[in-house]
Formats: sequence, structure tokens, C-alpha cells
Amino acid sequence: MCVYCRQKLNMNLLLLSCNAARPDKRAITKMLEDIAVDMDNGLARELTDILLSGSEVEISIDDKSHNSAMRSIRKLNIEYEIVE
Repeated sequence: MCVYCRQKLNMNLLLLSCNAARPDKRAITKMLEDIAVDMDNGLARELTDILLSGSEVEISIDDKSHNSAMRSIRKLNIEYEIVE
């Protein structure tokens, strides 16, 4: 097996803001828990509060599931950028 195949590939995202009229704090926390690498509930709640207060949040997601992660982020009206 090649070295590249054994590497875990992660994609970094910068969550910029949430544009929902009434953001669902619980749904955002659950989404962060589900998509982010090594994210527990406490950290997800803290990052949700930071995002909803207007600050940017950087997370790392598994490259294999990035399509579903992007869909979840867009569904919650969260603006994001892919960090290189």
C-alpha cells in the first residue's frame, strides 16, 4: 500500500458567520460535533457561541465526508471559506 493511501486527509474550513434570521444554536452545535474532526459537545457549544457572537471559527473536517459537511453548513446559512 502506498504512503499516500494511508494518510488521513483533512480539509480546513473557516466559518465566517451565520446569516439565519433565527439561528438554531442546538442544530449548529450538533452539526459541528458531527462533521468536525476530534470535536466533543463542550467544544462544539463553545465554538457555536463564538460563531454566533460574530467571530470566525476554524474547523477541520474529514476529506471523505466534505460533501455532506458542506451541505449541512449551507443548510444552516453559515458562510464559510476553504483554508488552504
